This record gives sequence, structure tokens and C-alpha cells, in this order.
Amino acid sequence: MRVTKKLLLGSMAASAALVLAACAPTAGAGGDPAASGDAGPSEVTVGIVTSETGPLAGYGKQYLDAFKAGLDYATDGSNEVDGTTITVEYRDDAGDADKAVTAVKELIGSGVSIIAGTASSGVALAVAEQAEQNKVLYISGPAAADAITGINDYTFRSGRQSAQDVATAGTFLDELEGRTVTVFAQNNAFGTGNEAAVKAILGAQGATVNSVLVPEDATEFTPFAQQVLAGNPDLVFVAWAGATSGAMWQAMSQQGVLDAIPVVTGLGDSATFSAYGEASEKISFLNHYFPGGPDNAVNDAMIEAIEAQGGTPDLFSPDGFNAAIMIVQAVAEGKGDVDAMIAALEGFEFDGPKGTMTVRASDHALVQEMYQVKLVADGGGFTPELVDTVAADDVAPAEAQ
Repeated sequence: MRVTKKLLLGSMAASAALVLAACAPTAGAGGDPAASGDAGPSEVTVGIVTSETGPLAGYGKQYLDAFKAGLDYATDGSNEVDGTTITVEYRDDAGDADKAVTAVKELIGSGVSIIAGTASSGVALAVAEQAEQNKVLYISGPAAADAITGINDYTFRSGRQSAQDVATAGTFLDELEGRTVTVFAQNNAFGTGNEAAVKAILGAQGATVNSVLVPEDATEFTPFAQQVLAGNPDLVFVAWAGATSGAMWQAMSQQGVLDAIPVVTGLGDSATFSAYGEASEKISFLNHYFPGGPDNAVNDAMIEAIEAQGGTPDLFSPDGFNAAIMIVQAVAEGKGDVDAMIAALEGFEFDGPKGTMTVRASDHALVQEMYQVKLVADGGGFTPELVDTVAADDVAPAEAQ
């Protein structure tokens, strides 16, 4: 197995507390690990629940392609660790929490004690609840909601969370103390959620945060772009989704916002690279992952394996690859026992496609580097180019309480 383990101090206390928990399913179809002694069970079954259809199917495919590549990588092609075979059952949640919960209950009912996946934050939160109720290990990804971190002892994550995105946005300013940040967003749950996150994270670092919230049904964005410009902030953080994105960016460009003020937004998967039109080369992008971002052997191996399967590495590929490494670690050290698998992951440090990844013992956040990126013209489209790598500790989320 090509990973290393470093237990943090907090994991010892957590392990002691977990011993008091009620007994959980011990393994997949392999039966009782105690019967096999230190060797562990002969087989452990993992349930992968994510979007194979529905609005998030593209994200699901990225995750699944990389998970398969990661399992092959972490087991040297054997799908086996220390004599235990890892088998996988896949379920499509279609982005629907009810379907996911039904699938998870069926998997747990058949003896599965490790669940991973889910692209939707709403689905992940529902699955996390099932993990706690049934005392099984759950590794979420790529769902980004901050509420997943620290939700319970049984839930981990294999990708980044929204707080890391927002913290990365703040790194586009040399100093936040005394600076003004304007959140430009739609006046809906997504937009106000980002507004709250920017206030909590960048505001805590000394920035004054204000907002221009646009009605969700707006189709004319010139007045709102002018409002942003009139406020003369030091940085604009844009949180936008949906069919009006192109018109919004056009208005921001035409009104001169992008020439006068640094504007930062998140760079999505490759399907979005041409969505910004004439604004593309004037926007600064925070980014979780693109294939050209990291420079390490694990990333090279992941890209090669995904492409060999006929897939394309993309935004959420590391989440699937990391999940496989974490599962192999849990099985190797925990030998099918849920409490032991949790202890094995708390404080676990490993080399993933994005470099060194650390599972924070206190709340199971995944501490990792992030990227500053720009889009550059490339033929008839645009391609991302790395501007800077942001150190993992500089954008680590606050510890969940």
C-alpha cells in the first residue's frame, strides 16, 4: 500500500471514546473479523452511493472514474489489502436524498459497514445521519457543505469544503485587515449561504464585508454591476449559478467592474471553462483542482489511470481517488471493525493527487492545498493555468464545534 499514516494526539482520545459505542456491523460479506484474528476478514464490501444519473451525473462520473483508479493504485492492482479483498457495490442516488437513504439502508442491511460517495450536499447530510444511526463509516465526497464536517463521529470527507473555497478567495488580497469585500450573488439560498460564509471567514480576518444581492428572476444586470462599481471595494466575490451566468458576466465586463476591481469566483469543471465569454481572462479563479494544478507522482498516476479507462480527469477526480486511499487505510488498520476504522482515519496523513492530505482528528475536515487559477485563450476556447498554490494550513477551515 503506497500510503503512510500519522496519528495526531486527538485521535487517541477519540479512539477511547469510540470504544464505548454500541457494536456496529463489522464488515461486508466477509463476516466477523474476530474470527480471523489479526489477519482481519477475508472480504470487506464497500457501498458507493453517488449520482450516476440526474443533474449531478457529470460530477458522479468524475468521482467514480477516479475512485476505481484510486482503488487500483492503493492496492497495487489487487483490490486486496493484508489478505482482505475489497469488493464494491455501486448505487445511483440520482441526486435525490430519499433514493440515497434507501440505497444506504439496503447496503447496511446486507452487512456493509463502509459507505462512500455523494455529490450533493443535501444527500450527504442525509447519508451522514444514517451513518450515525447505524454506526457505519461514511466518507463523503464531493459534497462541499461545511455542515458535513464534524456532523458526527462516523462521517469523514474526501474532498474540500466551502470554507476552503472562501478562504482561498481571501488570498487574492495581500492583507484583509481594513479591506472591503463585496459579495455579488443571487438572492437565494446559494447566494446568501456564500454571503454568510464570506462574512464569517474573511470578516474574521479583518475585512469589511457587504453584499449586492440580485433577485433570482432578474434578467438585466447592468444596475447591479453599477452598484458594485460605485461601492469601490477592494475585492468582489461572485457566487452565481444557473442559466443567467453569461448575461451577468457580460454586464460586469461592459460596466468596467472587471477592469477596475479584482473579481474572484470559483472555477468549476471543464464544461464551464467557456461560460464566461469576454470576461474569461479578466476574472481571478479560486480552484479545488484541475489536472495541471498539482505537480506530483500521485496526480500523474491518477490522470494516466483515468485516461486509460477512457475518462477525463476533472474537478472532482481527487475526491474519488482520495476516498479509495482512505478506504484502504481503514480496512488495513481497522480490519473491518467500525470503531477501529474511524480511529485509523483520524489524523491520517497521505499523499493524494493534490499533495499532502491530512484528516483532522477533531472534526474530520480534510486539510489540503488550494489553487489560484486564470483562464487563458486556447484555440476556440479557454484552458486553466496555475497562478499560485495556496498552502493547506492557510485555508484550513475553522474547527467544527
